[in-house]
Amino acid sequence: MNLYEHTIVARQDVSPSEIKQITEKYSNIVTKNNGEIVQTQNWGLINLAYMIKKNKKGNYIHFKIKGPTSIISDLEKNESLDKNLLRYMTVKVKKFDLDTNYFSKKDDEEKTNVKKKDEN
Repeated sequence: MNLYEHTIVARQDVSPSEIKQITEKYSNIVTKNNGEIVQTQNWGLINLAYMIKKNKKGNYIHFKIKGPTSIISDLEKNESLDKNLLRYMTVKVKKFDLDTNYFSKKDDEEKTNVKKKDEN
């Protein structure tokens, strides 16, 4: 089984219910192809480095996927036809980092750091 990290960037005007539908749609494609979603993260609305299709921001959804290579080709074929998506990217990895959430709010990180200091 191969390990992949797959990120989708949806348009900025997509509603939260549509984000949930997009997440479910692509999760179902993975499970239909004998794959497994190890973790899903909704990173939220983030500024883009440059405008893409007249959008300055994008809703990021990140999947950690375990499964055969055929999953990725099927995912990308469906994503290329989806009008709600701006970009997608897949990276093959050797192991998952399930502990770190890179896009958590700074307040949450400070609370976590305070707890760790109190424990020591």
